[in-house]
Amino acid sequence: MMILECIKNRFSVRKFQDRPIEQEKIDNLLEAARIAPSASNKQTWHFVVIKDPEKRKQLTRICKGQKFVAEAPITIAICITNLDYVMTCGQIAPIIDGAIAGEHIVLQAAEMGLGTCWIGAFYHDKMAKLINLPKDYQIVGLLPVGYPAMEKGSRNLKTIEEIVSYDSF
Repeated sequence: MMILECIKNRFSVRKFQDRPIEQEKIDNLLEAARIAPSASNKQTWHFVVIKDPEKRKQLTRICKGQKFVAEAPITIAICITNLDYVMTCGQIAPIIDGAIAGEHIVLQAAEMGLGTCWIGAFYHDKMAKLINLPKDYQIVGLLPVGYPAMEKGSRNLKTIEEIVSYDSF
C-alpha cells in the first residue's frame, strides 16, 4: 500500500471486533514506533501495551466513559520522559516525539488492517497508577487497537487552499 493511500484510508475506530491481535502484528506496531524519529535521537519514549482483561475493564472509567477503549483487545500507552528537554523553538521535544511515534503505530495498524483512535480524554493520575508509571514519565496519549467492526464514515476536511500558504501566512 502506498503511504498516501494508507493515510487516506485510515480513520478513528471506535468499535472493535471481539478478536485478538496476533503477537506478530503487535510486534510490528511497536517496531514502527521504535524506529520513529526523535529530537537528537534521544528516544525518550516507552510504550505500555495493556492486554490484561482486568486492566482493560478499568479503561472505560479512566477514559471518561469511552467504552470502546476497554473493548479493544489492546491499548498502547505512549509514555515519555525528559520533559525538561525544550528545543530552541520553545517546544517540549519528548511530547512531539511521542506523538510522532504514536502516529507511526497508527499508520502501521492501518496498513495491517487494524484500527486505532487517538485518546487524549483520560485521567492521567488514574492511568499512571494502572500502568505503574514512574514519576519522571508522562502519558502523551492512548491508542486502543483492534480489528475494526465499523466502516469509515465521511469527514468534512478543509481544502488545501484553506490550510496552506507559501512564503507567508
